[in-house]
Amino acid sequence: MKLKESYQKEILPKLIEKFGYKNKMAAPRLEKVTVNVGVGRFSKDNDYIENVEDTLTKITGQRPVKTKAKKSISAFKIRVGMIVGEKVTMRRQKMYDFIEKLISITLPRTRDFRGLSAKAFDRQGNFTLGVKEHIAFPEILVDNVDKIHGLEICISTTAKNKEEGLELLKLIGFPFKEDEKK
Repeated sequence: MKLKESYQKEILPKLIEKFGYKNKMAAPRLEKVTVNVGVGRFSKDNDYIENVEDTLTKITGQRPVKTKAKKSISAFKIRVGMIVGEKVTMRRQKMYDFIEKLISITLPRTRDFRGLSAKAFDRQGNFTLGVKEHIAFPEILVDNVDKIHGLEICISTTAKNKEEGLELLKLIGFPFKEDEKK
């Protein structure tokens, strides 16, 4: 079953029952997913930046936005306006498709994966996940990869606190470690 249909038919009633919401619009839901890659020390290497842009386009199905430095930092050899990363924000159906792919295909393919840490939630119930190797995504062919880079996935929810966000993502199917204290 598709994730959006599953949310409407199964997850939403469970959230309403557990937290006692009076209205289904008060229950937490997914808002957006942001995928971010920092280019770091390769900021002057245009081939690397194009490689990152290409992999983000393949992974998300959207063209990334280049993020530029707002300040100069001499210790890191960064000047104002230099490209320091790329990001993609997904909403609606692309977001649901991406999360389904992340849960069912990408996370199991990640090397030494033993579950996600529940400590990665912020106070508002948003979850941030780091992937060390972009080759875990099925769209990336390992034979064509020059340099392996990591990426950060931020899942924004409408939850009001950590507990609501954690419960939402658990019901969606995210594999969290059980033995960890929150």
